[in-house]
Amino acid sequence: MKPHMKKILVAITLSLSCAGLLAAPAPWWKWRSKIDGALVCSQTQLGPGWEQAYGPYKDSRCEKPVNAK
Repeated sequence: MKPHMKKILVAITLSLSCAGLLAAPAPWWKWRSKIDGALVCSQTQLGPGWEQAYGPYKDSRCEKPVNAK
């Protein structure tokens, strides 16, 4: 393998590994049922019968709000 190819391979490997360091968990949201108004805490939409009510939150109980930067 040529020396410049090794440098390119190392650069690609480092850039891909650094991107993983920036990953963060998805926020939690309170979702409201369009049928009866019930509230549920979830990271993803539950379906067409639900609308986003409050959030985002840090925890799965939707108690700790995410601090805005």
